[in-house]
Amino acid sequence: MTKILFHLAFPVKDIPSTKAFYVDGLGCLAGRESNDSLIMSLYGHQLVAHVVPESLDSQRGIYPRHFGLIFYSESNWMALLEKVHDKRLKFYQKPKVRFVDTPLEHRTFFLADHSGNILEFKHYKFETAIFGETDFHEVGDTDFAKQVAVITH
Repeated sequence: MTKILFHLAFPVKDIPSTKAFYVDGLGCLAGRESNDSLIMSLYGHQLVAHVVPESLDSQRGIYPRHFGLIFYSESNWMALLEKVHDKRLKFYQKPKVRFVDTPLEHRTFFLADHSGNILEFKHYKFETAIFGETDFHEVGDTDFAKQVAVITH
């Protein structure tokens, strides 16, 4: 199979704080850079940060918009968690286990960059939960309805 990479472009306030978080903090590899854009590799996937002149609206909570990675290896997830601690990055949501003792069980934590973009990093106990387990209907935090109610009112 041909190797395929995921690409995500997202808005940021400035390049220096973006580099501090993604390159210095998370360990992304920096690629091409201009005054208003930065290409990075996040575990081999392409992220492109674009400076936007307008104010970025921050959302309340992790929904509806966030991005991140799913680790197949728990040890790799733990290694990133250790790096986050070592680099003293602030958690948006501290590490926790969701859906304990179910086929959907997974470890997760959230970070937010200096521009308010939210990132999630998770590891599923059972790989089948990544795209399967369709008999279950839970997705994300169970307090999602409460968060939506806060956002819409």
